[in-house]
Amino acid sequence: QVQLVESGGGLVQPGGSLRLSCVASGFTFSTHAMSWYRQAPGKDRELVATITSAGGSTNYADSMQGRFTISRDNAKNTVYLQMNNLKPEDTAVYYCNLKRYINYWGQGTQVTVSS
Repeated sequence: QVQLVESGGGLVQPGGSLRLSCVASGFTFSTHAMSWYRQAPGKDRELVATITSAGGSTNYADSMQGRFTISRDNAKNTVYLQMNNLKPEDTAVYYCNLKRYINYWGQGTQVTVSS
């Protein structure tokens, strides 16, 4: 069965950085695009970034463009989200996502940006 396990969240000061990881299993990772989403308290879940199966193409939500970088290591079945210059409004639970007939989600990892 598909499993997505996120890690790397935490408390960081404004302007700081974090790198999130998502280890995937239960499917052929190297043939599927992967995405990161986030959900802040009281808000809808929103797309953060997507990367194609081989990693050759990425896209980002406008508010994350230039600050966040999505990448993947197909040998490790892992997708990453490097987040720089974090802002308080980036505070959210971040989820790894696979779209394969249906949406699959990890358990999420909390990112809190606060001084």
